[in-house]
Amino acid sequence: MTIAVYGASGYQGKLVAAELAGRGIDMVLVGRSPARLRTAAEQAGVPDAETRTAVLDDAGRLAASLRDCEALINCAGPFTRSGDALARAAITAGCHYVDTSGEQLHIKQIFDTLAIDAEAAGVTVVPATTDAGVPGDLIAHLLAERVEPVEEITAAHRIVGGGGMSRGSLRSLIEAIETLRSGGLGYEDGDWRPGTPARRTSMTFPGSSEQIPVVRFALQEVVTVPRHVRVRRVEGVAEAALATRLTSAIDPALLDRMPEGPAEDSRSAQEFIIVVDAVGRDGRSARGVVSGPDTYGTTAVIAVESARRLAAGGAEPGVLAPAQAFDPAGFLDFLAPHDIGWSIEVPADV
Repeated sequence: MTIAVYGASGYQGKLVAAELAGRGIDMVLVGRSPARLRTAAEQAGVPDAETRTAVLDDAGRLAASLRDCEALINCAGPFTRSGDALARAAITAGCHYVDTSGEQLHIKQIFDTLAIDAEAAGVTVVPATTDAGVPGDLIAHLLAERVEPVEEITAAHRIVGGGGMSRGSLRSLIEAIETLRSGGLGYEDGDWRPGTPARRTSMTFPGSSEQIPVVRFALQEVVTVPRHVRVRRVEGVAEAALATRLTSAIDPALLDRMPEGPAEDSRSAQEFIIVVDAVGRDGRSARGVVSGPDTYGTTAVIAVESARRLAAGGAEPGVLAPAQAFDPAGFLDFLAPHDIGWSIEVPADV
């Protein structure tokens, strides 16, 4: 099995390469700069890893760079620029595709425009294989099974502690800033719509007995969950303080002067919390919680495992949500050794 990594010289790409190396999975590192790719290979502990040069505007070379690879992990944000070209190259090459994007509109575009081509080519495409995109989608599916038929699903994100963001993440934020500030898309009655007001303005999170302010936010789950759950409404919210940090003004001219990304000890001190609430049409409810440390490290683990599972076979071709491609409980259980826990709570009277 050989997995390609595009954007391997970036902060997230290096973590993905290190995860592949730690699991003994052969890799091909693909990007624009041979020198930076070689440095990335050395830093991942695999100095002899094969590197290939390809740029986004050369479709033929992009596809050729994926020859003999079973899957591609795209780590090159902003994904609204890179995602379409790389996913199409993977489809042309007969190579399964995942990415580390949290960009809501990119994720929706992949579903809207590439499903037919991917299915025809026998390729599986799973965008948003991140610390939030996969666990949130998987646990939403498990909750829906408890309360179906489902009226409403609300996904909420919170991050406590930890350091700053990588330069790549900041570039993605700049690209998507207007979508983020508007709250992104909501799903209702069979369609995705921008601009609808949040139905919830506060909620409790694990570890806090008080109501915490939340605001509508452009989460991945809003795009993916309706692909596999028959539900009337799906809403994404984030802790208001987190949303403010992510939508604050960023001067692009300062990016190159910033650290490439947070230090490892800072990442390990971080905790992400995903809360998903599901309500059935008969009033039954269930809550799922996923929590763990280190969003960047967790994303590397999830992206590599997603690509490995696709390369090993078993998923249907096409553009799929995580819960369509993977066994939800099995994948969540796989994350336990990485200090990522999950639980489902159902009221005692249900």
